[in-house]
Amino acid sequence: MKIRRAEPKDLERIKELLNQVDLVHHEIRPDLFNIGRKYTDEQILEIMADEERPIFVGADEEDITRGYAFCIFKQHLGDNVLTDIKTLYIDDLCVDENARGLGIGRALYEYVTDFARQNGCYNITLNVWEGNDSARRFYESVGMQIQKTGMECIL
Repeated sequence: MKIRRAEPKDLERIKELLNQVDLVHHEIRPDLFNIGRKYTDEQILEIMADEERPIFVGADEEDITRGYAFCIFKQHLGDNVLTDIKTLYIDDLCVDENARGLGIGRALYEYVTDFARQNGCYNITLNVWEGNDSARRFYESVGMQIQKTGMECIL
């Protein structure tokens, strides 16, 4: 498994994986998630070119994308309450449902962790939707812990 920055040639596979993530979210919370894709083709290509929003892919021996991690650098400059730390936020991490359990997710996460350290980040953050138990178990297995809890009251 080779981890590298996403390139335009990865677009079709990234779209397929985004559809898999969307379906998981839709099944967990159909009241919040329509069936659709998080980003348009143009948005994905724009993000690929943005140094503040790196996308990494895990590619197999044939250079076929088997997983990705969309990341965003965040920093609270001039905030009155939050400290001025640099964070790498994982906006989305997905491994092809047909390739899970092969270590691709762990390899992507470890790569992202090294990338964050090399870029002076204090931490890595992400969100997991309640009900996505397999994702929560995965993130706990790589050492992540709960930072905060979001709550809602449906009216």
